[in-house]
Amino acid sequence: MTESTVSAGIVRGLAAFAATRGADPAALLAAAGLAPADLEDSDTRISLAGYQALTRAAEAACHEPALALLYGEAVDMPEVSLVGLIMTASATMGDAFAQMQRFGALAVELAMPPGVPRFAIVPRGADLWMVDNRPDPNAFPQLSEAAFARLVCGPRRFLAAPHVLEVHFTHPAPASAAEHARVFQCPVTFSSPWNAMRLHPEIAGWRVAQQPSYVFGILTQRAGTLLASLEAGRTLRSAVEARLLPTLHTGAANADAIAAALGISRQTLFRRLKAEGTSFKLVLDDLRRRMAIDYLTARNTSVNETAYLVGFSDAPAFSRAFKRWTGKSPRDLRSA
Repeated sequence: MTESTVSAGIVRGLAAFAATRGADPAALLAAAGLAPADLEDSDTRISLAGYQALTRAAEAACHEPALALLYGEAVDMPEVSLVGLIMTASATMGDAFAQMQRFGALAVELAMPPGVPRFAIVPRGADLWMVDNRPDPNAFPQLSEAAFARLVCGPRRFLAAPHVLEVHFTHPAPASAAEHARVFQCPVTFSSPWNAMRLHPEIAGWRVAQQPSYVFGILTQRAGTLLASLEAGRTLRSAVEARLLPTLHTGAANADAIAAALGISRQTLFRRLKAEGTSFKLVLDDLRRRMAIDYLTARNTSVNETAYLVGFSDAPAFSRAFKRWTGKSPRDLRSA
């Protein structure tokens, strides 16, 4: 199992939130054994133990035992992690959950047992539950509390109806239980067998009323310019690239889907690309290369974030591909 870590953005966001409630960010970092330089680069991973120490120091400094819950309520994921931008760019809530599953480790990477996802959708009779499977949850219940608060309060800002109908926590009821009831606005059960939220049964199909498709805020201008140039092309290659770009970040770019979008068969796609002197694999590889260089040169995304945005399941695989493309490491290009 991998070491449990938290992104610098999540940690930086908590320190900033605590500062709005009277805490000294520098003192909080010192109490957690961290330095401001540790949080400058979004690629920096902070140990879960360091994040725990910061959380407890912030709770004490703010005299607020429910600080992690309030942090999740007040600060949306797009403000502290690219994961949030990607989720709010999803077409539906079901798509957003799929993107959270794929990109979630960018925000919080836990040492999970092999084959066990951090979050899972579990049907139980007629009910639908989202379960947080993290090991030993009572050791640091604030992690589940903040995660659930974000998953409830973020979508609540744009959904027309409540999407979470009931919340369960494994830890005993805290003194701040009244705050939990206020934040979640639904029944909250403590000392439960699981950390879980009961969802509206039709939630998967609900539209996410945010920017759709591939538009990710800080990436809009650069990706939009490339898309416009691709759509202006006359070759099949340009048409393929134009349809790959909106789905590149999902990791689901494949020949069958692109052929269907173009209204041709897979065999026709391959044959026509071959006539243009290329192949689907080469087109996809080259688009990833160009987008990766574009993102890293702009310095709007970290190396890890860029890896996921161009369709790689992990940063090491992306680094190997980037070295093959350019002869350099992605970190070297970004810091140049």
